[in-house]
Amino acid sequence: MKTRNLVGDRFKERPADCVIDSHAMMVKGGYIKYVANGIYSLFPPAKRITKKIENIIREEMDRIDGQEVLLPVALPATLWDESGRYESVGDELLRFSDRNKSRMVLGMTHEEAAVQLVRDFAQSYARYPFMIYQIQTKFRDEARPRAGLIRVREFTMKDAYSFHTSQEDLEAYYARCYEAYNRIFARCGIPETVAVVSDSGMMGGNISHEYMLLTPCGEDSIAICPECGYKANMEAAKSIIVNENAAPAEELVKVETPHVSTIEDLCGFMKCRPEDTCKAVVYAKNSDDKIVIIFIRGDLDVNEAKLKKIVKDNIHAAVITEESGIVAGFIGPKGLPSNVEVIFDASLKGLNSLVTGANEKDHHFKGFNIERDYGSVEYADVAKIVDGGICPECGKKSIKISRGIEVGNIFQLGTKYSKSMNLTYTDEKGESHYAIMGCYGIGVGRLAASVAEVRHDDYGPIWPITIAPWEVQLCCVRADDAAAKAAADKLYDDLQNAGLEVIYDDRDVRPGSMFADADLLGVPVRVIVSPRNLAEGVAEVVTRDKSVSKKVSMDNVLEEVKALVKELYAKYSI
Repeated sequence: MKTRNLVGDRFKERPADCVIDSHAMMVKGGYIKYVANGIYSLFPPAKRITKKIENIIREEMDRIDGQEVLLPVALPATLWDESGRYESVGDELLRFSDRNKSRMVLGMTHEEAAVQLVRDFAQSYARYPFMIYQIQTKFRDEARPRAGLIRVREFTMKDAYSFHTSQEDLEAYYARCYEAYNRIFARCGIPETVAVVSDSGMMGGNISHEYMLLTPCGEDSIAICPECGYKANMEAAKSIIVNENAAPAEELVKVETPHVSTIEDLCGFMKCRPEDTCKAVVYAKNSDDKIVIIFIRGDLDVNEAKLKKIVKDNIHAAVITEESGIVAGFIGPKGLPSNVEVIFDASLKGLNSLVTGANEKDHHFKGFNIERDYGSVEYADVAKIVDGGICPECGKKSIKISRGIEVGNIFQLGTKYSKSMNLTYTDEKGESHYAIMGCYGIGVGRLAASVAEVRHDDYGPIWPITIAPWEVQLCCVRADDAAAKAAADKLYDDLQNAGLEVIYDDRDVRPGSMFADADLLGVPVRVIVSPRNLAEGVAEVVTRDKSVSKKVSMDNVLEEVKALVKELYAKYSI
């Protein structure tokens, strides 16, 4: 491939709407083209990168006995009716009707289609276990796409589904897939990716892990304990609060608090700490709009993923009206209407004297004691874990909150889909059982962008050779010089005949412009031919990460480059 013919432009300026580095580099470097909100076309360099990622994924999935299939993008809504997700999944699922007025969806994930594919095949225990996987386009109607390929609406994903006759067999295969994912990310150049305990969300199941690439630009928050190695997504991390040296119980007193409706204002007015207050957070259930009020210590926040599990429903911020009987800004446990659901967070346990709303405009209580003034309650864990908090594993106050990009996930689904969609098999005794499932996903485009996010310098991406768009970039400086052009042309042919992937820049442009474009393409090995080098009988061989820079005799360039490429690949062999 010659740079002059490469589709897509490279330019110097950083696009104003690119908030993270990988997005800016992929736009500047001619990798992606904006089509619509959260939808991009891929130029050749990005397509070559994602193709290599897909090949690595295929090799590792085949290595653990996966069988590649292809499931439809457009699916009948009746499949999602069977699983119950047609109604339970929110607006992220794109629903539409075809010309025959049949209800359809665009697949954002393919559990239903996978079950439908194997339901007739998998009726005997003798067919188990097995795993199928695909690399397919999906569509998730994200409310807030951002950061280029990191968070999009249309994307390519590897999703795999395993089927088992026992929980033990699922767990054994889950461990194999866990290790396969470690190999995939290491081979793609990000071995520092960590697996964290996660919340299963709409996927269902009891056990799940997310593979996180730690980076400040990540959208997800991860709780990490450096003492014992505990790692969990904030959504799944248990919050442990111990209220030591709590103040003794005091008399309950109603205090007039005009125009004091926030925790910050309340603490200033009452001369107390946020830890001494009982904050109310109000939600409504999606299914029936029933109001749910969470009472939590004033310095903490509600973990909505935990709350959804407790109320067994999706939730949204409640709209508080006069008819609700709730006084916004002054909500407290005492005097609430009977038609609301109340949940007390465990952070309030052991606090004897709280400042809280009085359910009366411009009034609060001080000295509120939950057991005395409200009654016996069953505390729940609905708080977000905090930096410096207690580790659920080792019990030390050592939790650190980091940011990360989710580059993959694995779930033990159990029988969630086999029960709802009647996927059964007959065992040796002729008895019928529901199949046990696992599922395993990796976003291909997101993985490529994530690598660029942590493998770059000020000039562009530094692609690992395993997924780089080309292995070698040949630069002919002063292509108007006949000798330099002839030498570079011959070297181009020699490199290609040796089986190397080469992009050749023989444009008549300034060296600075040529090297700037080369930096944006991020090719691992660069060979520079110029009149000055030829006068010495050499070519320059450098690596994109600047770890290698040397002059090599023109007679030895081919062998030197082959050896260097082999050496770079060896860094990622597993």
